[in-house]
Amino acid sequence: MQDQTLEYARSLDKGDELAGFRERFYLQPGTIYMDGNSLGLMSRDAEAAALNALNDWKTLGIEGWMGGNPPWFYLAEELGRMQTDLVGAKPEELVVAGSNTINLHNLVATFFQPEGKRTKILTDDLNFPSDHYALQSQLLLKGLDPAEHLVVVKSRDGRTISEDDLIAAMTDEIALVFLPVVLYRSGQLLDVERLTREAHARGILIGFDGCHSVGAVPHRLSEWGVDFAMWCNYKYLNGGPGATAGLYVNEKHFGTRPGLSGWFGYRKDRQFDMVYDFEGAESAGAWQIGTTHLLSSAPLLGSLKIFQEAGIDRLRAKSLRMTDYLMELIDALPESYGYSIGNPREADRRGGHVALEHEEAIRICKALKGHGIIPDFRFPNVIRLAPVALYNTFEEVWQTVEALKQIIDNKEYEKFPKDREVVA
Repeated sequence: MQDQTLEYARSLDKGDELAGFRERFYLQPGTIYMDGNSLGLMSRDAEAAALNALNDWKTLGIEGWMGGNPPWFYLAEELGRMQTDLVGAKPEELVVAGSNTINLHNLVATFFQPEGKRTKILTDDLNFPSDHYALQSQLLLKGLDPAEHLVVVKSRDGRTISEDDLIAAMTDEIALVFLPVVLYRSGQLLDVERLTREAHARGILIGFDGCHSVGAVPHRLSEWGVDFAMWCNYKYLNGGPGATAGLYVNEKHFGTRPGLSGWFGYRKDRQFDMVYDFEGAESAGAWQIGTTHLLSSAPLLGSLKIFQEAGIDRLRAKSLRMTDYLMELIDALPESYGYSIGNPREADRRGGHVALEHEEAIRICKALKGHGIIPDFRFPNVIRLAPVALYNTFEEVWQTVEALKQIIDNKEYEKFPKDREVVA
């Protein structure tokens, strides 16, 4: 067990090679922000990039499409290139466009082609609800009943999903597999490489939701042969609420017509020919549907610059140290406090947050806010705590656990109702 003193936490911060990035973010005085896995904080770099986009609009008008800095016409592809190291893909396999669920609809509409016995989609029962809604909708659009054609692998413990169970469910009736890289509640990190290999060995296409992993965990999507993926850019990547989303398509699928074709997916050099026969870009850019959302994309120019400087491997190493430290401090608490760890312990099986379980989780989250600590709650009993490598400190981790102790010692949670907030 490591030293549990405040002095020890401060010594860890003194040795932190990434500490300098913290001052590039807007930190609210008196607040410890542990919710970067839901919405990342604003950086000065993102703010400057957004203001630059507004200035281009103000001073250039329509000329910004080719004269902006960078040109708006190529912004989606440029942002994709800036994410290559984060997700381990080739620049042409990436584009930043649309929103998470719109991108998922487009990708599933493209790659789910039921034929013969293969008429089913495989997913898990711990995936984010929006993904289930999209998969159900795509089945309905093809005249298939989700109750029969959406195969949902059940969790054995309500927290994690067994890769063995997922692979066992990859039968000759499965046409497509879609899974999260990291489970949003428990933080379990799935073995993407193994699952992709096993799906392909059975002739099944496979895609992944990286919303809770991109920016926190290194990926090697191209090397692993993943067919497609999508993710948000407003959590660990700090692109702002509603930031334009990320999309990956393996180059082996270039030339496939997107399921939801749109004007901005046309090949760039001929887009303004205005012809009716669709000729998609020879890149992931083909999966764009509409005009680039400039004001929702621009902050990423600044945010991704920070990631390029910091490097995802260094960020992952610090994230693991911070979550290890958080779990060790919680483990040191007496059992009578009622806290338990609901995420996998192994470094290669967990993402960027700790899933702290307690029967009074709803009220403890409210009490934490009274201490100036921002967590989030996930039904039924999870307090998600995400010490983010770019802007959180080890001292903040220590202070968070001290607050968790005080909330139980002083029964502070009893002051709050058991109802969750509208936005948890």
